[in-house]
Amino acid sequence: MLVATLLGVVVAAALGTWQLDRAAQKIALQQALTLRGNLAPLATGDLPSADDPPAEALLHRRASLQGRWDPDPRHTVYLDNRPMDGRVGFLVLTLFQLTGRSEALLVQRGWVPRDAANREHLPALINPQGDVRIEGRLAGAPSRAFELGTPVKAGPIRQNVELSAFQDETGLRLLPLVLLETDGPSSGTPSADGLLRHWPPPAVDVHKHYGYAFQWFALGALILGLYVWFQVLAPLRRDRRRRDSPDADAA
Repeated sequence: MLVATLLGVVVAAALGTWQLDRAAQKIALQQALTLRGNLAPLATGDLPSADDPPAEALLHRRASLQGRWDPDPRHTVYLDNRPMDGRVGFLVLTLFQLTGRSEALLVQRGWVPRDAANREHLPALINPQGDVRIEGRLAGAPSRAFELGTPVKAGPIRQNVELSAFQDETGLRLLPLVLLETDGPSSGTPSADGLLRHWPPPAVDVHKHYGYAFQWFALGALILGLYVWFQVLAPLRRDRRRRDSPDADAA
């Protein structure tokens, strides 16, 4: 019984400590994200090449890039089942050809509501001609939604898009990053191109880890308390009652 009790207390304490470590890691991540967000925006030449692995240090950095929108309609995709502000709709992603570089960058341009009467109907996009400058925040990949099986065909409406597969599909060299376009209103009112851009910062919830840590430490204390009560205090009380009982005095 003693061994099992000690094992339970040690395991609970270890799990509680692990949750505190996770909270500390999340706090450090939040501080790093805040620091990156306050740095000067990256320019086109600061981005890695298509052959480089994703640069973790560039994630969540702001960027101000020069280039032109790819006019090929096949190079714009609509990710389905992406709610925003409580409404159902599509995330709109378009390839952006960077000025002075051979690579293109996939840009998450914004969000549009879905036509309730015809879910296959897509709004017309406004694509400025010629070179433009866009601003945004770098991310590692487009957000993913649950998907059953493998898509049968690659159309404009998709559940998900993988950078490597999209590169093979388009025949273009794509950077291993995605830009979340942020210029224009962030919520409520569409931008000039008719898209909503409300990208919440990455969620870093440390409070749940503190809660889990408290539960594990409380469980360890409960296990230890039950052992002390049933294996130490309860036998002492029984012995004391036996000594104080009339039968014990008579004997």
